[in-house]
Amino acid sequence: MKFLLTNDDGYKADGLTALIDVMQAFGDCVVIAPTQEFSGCGHQLSTHSPINSMRIRENVIAIDGSPADCTRLGLCQFCSDADWVIAGINRGGNMGVDHYMSGTVSAIREAALFGKPAIAVSQFFRSEVPVNWELSARMTRKTIAELLAKKLPTGNYWVVNLPAIASSKPLPDIVYCGRDNNPMPLDYRIDGDAFHYNAAYFQRPRAAGTDVDVCFSGSIAVTQETV
Repeated sequence: MKFLLTNDDGYKADGLTALIDVMQAFGDCVVIAPTQEFSGCGHQLSTHSPINSMRIRENVIAIDGSPADCTRLGLCQFCSDADWVIAGINRGGNMGVDHYMSGTVSAIREAALFGKPAIAVSQFFRSEVPVNWELSARMTRKTIAELLAKKLPTGNYWVVNLPAIASSKPLPDIVYCGRDNNPMPLDYRIDGDAFHYNAAYFQRPRAAGTDVDVCFSGSIAVTQETV
């Protein structure tokens, strides 16, 4: 199989390095990633200015466009024969209504619009749990192996959220669930005429059995989405 890989944290991100290491065991990989971070950019696209590209090494290209741009250029110019588009591993969760803001998820949504099956992988973090990309890679490998074996209808895509767990624990279960559509808390600290967003991610609402609840409870949350 052939995979187009991208992310929204930029081509130098540790999460992308981890994803490349994982996916090379499944097939050939072509990486098209942004030159800079595009976290929270949503489905932003470049349509009125040229998109510059830079070849980093063989099969790794950085562009000064958004994650959705990466998918578009990847499928149209660099990797039209990709069997799957995989985005991640994002630094931070992309569950619930995060889908609408996430550059990572928008990259695979763009792939689904082109009729390509796609997967977004995001790593939820908590301050009290040390960052461990090797563990993230192990959870990703387990999940990707299962998802690649499943039949995915055209126009659908998988969104995976990895829990924040200690490396000493066994790999968590994969739980297929629905998306939590509760809005994020709106809490702003006022400083004169400036408003600073001040809500705590882990304190967001969590409907039982949805992706937010599953991931926060320590399991790998997988939702099947459609365009």
